[in-house]
Amino acid sequence: MDRGAIRQRVALRLACILAWAAIACGSLAAQRAHGAAAGGVSGTSGEEVSTPQPISVDASAGSAAVVSGTVLDTDGAEVQDARVVLESPNGEVVRKEQSGDNGEFTFNSVQPGAYELVVSGLGWGTYISPAIHLKAGDFRIVPNIVLPLTSTSVVRVTADPEQLAEEQVHIAEQQRVLGVIPNFYSSYDWNAPPMQAKQKFQLSLRSLIDPMEFVGVAATAGMEQEANVFSGYGTGAAGYGRRLGAAYANDFTANFFADAVFPALFHQDPRYFYKGKGSIGSRALYAISSAVIARGDNGHWQPNYSYIFGSFAAGAVSNLYYPAADRGASLVLMNGLANIGAHAGADLIREFVLKRFTSKAKGAAIGQP
Repeated sequence: MDRGAIRQRVALRLACILAWAAIACGSLAAQRAHGAAAGGVSGTSGEEVSTPQPISVDASAGSAAVVSGTVLDTDGAEVQDARVVLESPNGEVVRKEQSGDNGEFTFNSVQPGAYELVVSGLGWGTYISPAIHLKAGDFRIVPNIVLPLTSTSVVRVTADPEQLAEEQVHIAEQQRVLGVIPNFYSSYDWNAPPMQAKQKFQLSLRSLIDPMEFVGVAATAGMEQEANVFSGYGTGAAGYGRRLGAAYANDFTANFFADAVFPALFHQDPRYFYKGKGSIGSRALYAISSAVIARGDNGHWQPNYSYIFGSFAAGAVSNLYYPAADRGASLVLMNGLANIGAHAGADLIREFVLKRFTSKAKGAAIGQP
């Protein structure tokens, strides 16, 4: 396949990603327009009643830090109106509040230092966190806040790397753009613990069986059908079916290799770590470079062997199911470049667009020191 076809394939993949971003931006504009229209409502007294505005969370301002979490019961349901106290090591109450109707709480503008969380509620036991050491600008999500059913129990939790990483995966699986489109591979906690191998496979398989994955694949196959990419598949319903199967097989192998198999082998983190500060140019360069630079499980930045090898390995596998006339080295190159280009484009959108639309995307991450 010639270079023009390669460019066309890359353009089609990027077009699908940009289409999702356009949907998100359009929805936000509609929501803002609706909010502006409903913002000033007259009450019976003639006074204007303003719509309550959400409290913003900014861990990057000055030396402030943020502590956040979700209070759950032993069945995994959110606990509303739990008493959450942030204490110093000597037991002095620093801040306190109640969990919201979704079980979440957030302490903004916390000074650096060591703290403990003490969580309790009427009819519930008491949870005491391990020591929380905050540095300037930290955004800390406290995992595994579980209240027992008996009011006489006290639960002390010790920090376990595997449990912390499991909690991060649980948070990632709840992240959706507009509550619909998965955003599993964006991490908004710069200091998130590394994922273990089994968690990399778990998150990869979860993303590949998500219903929206099939919607995206169907759109890609439709665009390929319209542009007659891989003409050997033919036209009509049969041609579309072949393109659909090939598109899903390509996505499955690329994501499975790049997000699970090779990250486990090379000990690299497949997630995109949101930067959220600095100039537009520095953030854009960081986002694009994430396609070829990854964070290792040791916390150091290194060449993104996982995604590069994973993309081209998937391209090699695609020789098994693409039309005979399109097979060969050019197909490997085409699919590999398409996946890397799409990854760079997706990370740009993650950095500049998706956070404001993503459920469970709490706080502002702190960039690389």
